[in-house]
Parts: sequence; C-alpha cells; structure tokens
Amino acid sequence: MVIPIPSQQQQFKVKVGVRAYEPCALGVKCYDATKPNTDYIRRRVPFTQELFKGRNPGYKEFTLPFPLSPDQLMVEMYDKAYGDDQNFRIEKFELEKILPRSVWAEPEVHRFIGFAQDFATKAGYLPTGVYDSKDGDFLIQYLPVIADEEGNPLVTPARTNRKSGRIQVAQSAFAKFTIPVRMVVLFHERYHYQIPTRLEKPADLHGLRLYLDLGFPRTEAVYATTKIFNSHPESVGQGHRNRVKDIVNFIDNYSGRENLKMNRA
Repeated sequence: MVIPIPSQQQQFKVKVGVRAYEPCALGVKCYDATKPNTDYIRRRVPFTQELFKGRNPGYKEFTLPFPLSPDQLMVEMYDKAYGDDQNFRIEKFELEKILPRSVWAEPEVHRFIGFAQDFATKAGYLPTGVYDSKDGDFLIQYLPVIADEEGNPLVTPARTNRKSGRIQVAQSAFAKFTIPVRMVVLFHERYHYQIPTRLEKPADLHGLRLYLDLGFPRTEAVYATTKIFNSHPESVGQGHRNRVKDIVNFIDNYSGRENLKMNRA
C-alpha cells in the first residue's frame, strides 16, 4: 500500500493508526520516488501477540515526523513477511503541521544545518567528490570508502579533521542510510570540530540534541547507532555498547530542556 502526500517540502507529521489481523511486522518506508536512495523514514513496526489480548486487539498508533520532505512524499506500508497489505488496514492517517521550533546553537552550527540537510537529502545519488558550502565554511569529501594511511578500508561511515572541520564521508555507507541517519552522523562529526573533542560521547550527545531539537524522529536516531555498529559486529566492543546505552538513555529522557541546559554549560 502506497499513499502519496503532496508535501511540497513542508514540515509536518503523520499520525497513523493500523489494525493488524494477526501478529506480524509492518514495514514502513517513506521516500521520494523521483530520486534513488532518498528514504525519509524506514522502520519496522511490530504487532506482537500481546497486542491482540486487549480491548482493541491488533490496533497500534504511531507518528511519522518529517522536518524535511520532498515535493511529493510516498508512504509505503507492507507486511514484511509477505510484502503485501493483506494482513492489516489503515484506520487513521492524519497530517499535522510541525510548528516552528527555536533551536539554540552557535551561529556556525545554524549555518551548518542547511548545508548538512542539503547533502543528506542528495547523498543517495550524488557522485563522489568534494562538496562545499557557498560561503566556503563547510566542506565534505565524499569518498567511495574511508581508508587509513595504508589504504585499508575503515568501517566508519564518516570522520572529521578537528583542525579544519573537513568531513570525510563514505558513499558505500551513506547511500544505504536513511536521511535522518545521515543527519545524525553529520551532526556528530560537526561537533567533533565544534566543541572541539576527540571523545565520542560529547559529540554523540550534542549532535543528538541538535537532531532532536530540529524534530527528526527518535526511532531513526536509535537506528543510526545500532545499525552502524551491527553492520560490523566484529569491531563492536564494550565501548560501543556503552555508547549505545548512553544514546538510548539520552533519547528516552529528551524533552527539549536538555537544549537549554547544554547551552548554559
């Protein structure tokens, strides 16, 4: 089932209510059909056995926020086991505008937001090369893969030169990511330079705070961490597990107040 929305690059959210006829996993994919690899949301919504024991069996609601959107957004829902829509029906599909938000950040971070959003929405089909902002303040080197000094490929999707702020991005990873996941990575990399810090936790939390302040979905923020680490399980250690725990705790407790606290710090 595919529902087109004439979104016209507006900010909005969709409140969805779905009734499943039996336990299943619903696939939700929201994308720009005119461009390859431009998924604005891609997630799995489980309908477990427990959901069928209450007074409203098989019914679940969830919200899809879009602080970024194309001219026309396609919302596709399907049974992940069979790839069809025979096992559920949509009972609610309501659009609501996202109200303007005040984002507390340094002036250069505000300028970086637009640059990052533009790159993130296009990274799925851009060729490798060098991309800089019009004012020359920001630069992304888009590489097939990121390699060490001996030419060996690294598993990281991006890294930052803390002296220049130049960001290297691996096309092999970014082309597969959703746009929100790309935003999480780019904000994280920017804060390595902005703070500056070589530590992952402060870059993680400052980047996440900015991401959430802009209204991007929390679920995709968790995906950004777990999927990147899970794609290379051989390299995951206790430090990575601690990062995931810190990130999930931050997202679970986020209310917008963290913004003010962190900017006062």
